[in-house]
Amino acid sequence: MKNLFKISIALLSLIVVFTACSTPKNTSTAVSNVSRGKFVGTWTLNNVSYDGLVQNAVQNVFDQAAPEAFVGSTWKLTNSGNGIYTLTNGTSQTIFWSVYNGGTTGTQFQFKKIYEGDKAKNVAEGYRLDIANNDGSTMTLKSPVAVGNSTGYIIYSFTKAN
Repeated sequence: MKNLFKISIALLSLIVVFTACSTPKNTSTAVSNVSRGKFVGTWTLNNVSYDGLVQNAVQNVFDQAAPEAFVGSTWKLTNSGNGIYTLTNGTSQTIFWSVYNGGTTGTQFQFKKIYEGDKAKNVAEGYRLDIANNDGSTMTLKSPVAVGNSTGYIIYSFTKAN
């Protein structure tokens, strides 16, 4: 019985040593290198939620409206990078979008607002959202928001229209 106990302790010690010395796993929720084709189509924003933020802490997103005003909006994204989103109140915004694969937080969805007479190449300002998921039928984008010394996120959950 003493030998069985000693062997068990020795095995547990080895397991602890190997576990402690193993390479740490990446805990980032960002996705890397999502193909552009997974974004093409018509998407509906079904839900806005928050991680590390109090609801209603952010009053305006994309220099347009409160995050909740985007719930139910449709986003039409073409392969050429042109797109448009339409809020449930009928307000529409033309955009030029792309996938950015060079960020330190992983792959990002980026877009610029395009107004009448603008060319996308001449518009310098835009928005970047971390891609948490895009499997071609559902998509989750996270917009980072500085909160003191940390970062909170507005989380946008989309489904693709058939």
